[in-house]
Amino acid sequence: MITFALRDIFRINLGVKKRERLLVFTDRISDKENISAEAREKRTKLASLSLLAAEIGKSFCNSVAFHEYSATGSHGAEPPAALWELAFGEKTVGALKKARLLYLILKKTAGDSDIKQAEDIVAKYKSAAADCIVALSYYSTSHTRFRDFLTRICGCRYASMPLFEASMLEGAMNVDWKALAKRTRELAGLVNTAEGIRIKTPNGTSLSLSKKGRKALADTGILTRKGSFGNLPAGEVFFAPLEGTARGKLVLEWAPTRQLVSPLTLEVKGGRVVDVSGPDEYADYVRMKLMEREENGNIAELGIGTNDAATRPDNILESEKILGTIHIALGDNSSFGGKVKTPFHEDFVFFKPTVTLIFRDGSSKDILKAGKVLY
Repeated sequence: MITFALRDIFRINLGVKKRERLLVFTDRISDKENISAEAREKRTKLASLSLLAAEIGKSFCNSVAFHEYSATGSHGAEPPAALWELAFGEKTVGALKKARLLYLILKKTAGDSDIKQAEDIVAKYKSAAADCIVALSYYSTSHTRFRDFLTRICGCRYASMPLFEASMLEGAMNVDWKALAKRTRELAGLVNTAEGIRIKTPNGTSLSLSKKGRKALADTGILTRKGSFGNLPAGEVFFAPLEGTARGKLVLEWAPTRQLVSPLTLEVKGGRVVDVSGPDEYADYVRMKLMEREENGNIAELGIGTNDAATRPDNILESEKILGTIHIALGDNSSFGGKVKTPFHEDFVFFKPTVTLIFRDGSSKDILKAGKVLY
């Protein structure tokens, strides 16, 4: 069953062709990580699954590369230079290093002029880039310049699968892809008619934000078009809220991979988290990330789940796709329409939300009511 489901990633989701170049990568537990035995077992299984995926990929195309690197320790952090070289080619990375740009990009300290110069270099040598990526790293590379340059400039098709577990192949991946794509695109079109959004949940979350000038995107799982990017499992509509506009509070009952012992409350002012309260030890982690860089508190993303086969709440890769949920991320949004660059992007899922679209004329419309789909 696992083998057949993995084959569908190449056959259905990516549409890989014989003449194309495929890159599959994962990350190994680094020496700096202190994790539980259970987490270690999950990470080991993910690494094994990525090796199996690379082997299966060989039956679909003639050129398959596999790479494993030491984990970055954070979602949204740029992967190391060695992976850049495999994905973009030696000439691209050599030119980025010569121009003293690669280090700035990896640390997410590159300015707008640096990014523009780097884009020109990547575009010059884009013919050397991989055609398809299967990103099976534990820490997400979705919100990185690595992914952005590959898809937007090189036209690479990119399946991002952080935190992936084999059970998802029989769950959230076992979906009617055509119906999911239709539902997700229709919702994206509806969200794009609004200028603002208001969110409330039964546990006390209450947040308002502006969408003005930002485009909602559809993550459908169909990645066959040039430059396509999305998660697998798929199923969400998402956008980067206008910086500085979010205000209210977020009540977290789930961390990305576990239910919290007791809820945390995040106070939001001026578009970012300014205070964290609650006794769960996860609060210490959130406070640490906020202290590292002010940008880490940015309300980076609002997403709405559209996958009717997604069910599990204890893995954010799947839980944020559950039909009738929303998720909100902190940190980086520079790769999907926002302006904040930071090596951090963390999503949190919220259940039974009421989501209200606010239109330019001041009128409003609920698209979710206590988790019930109205659109």
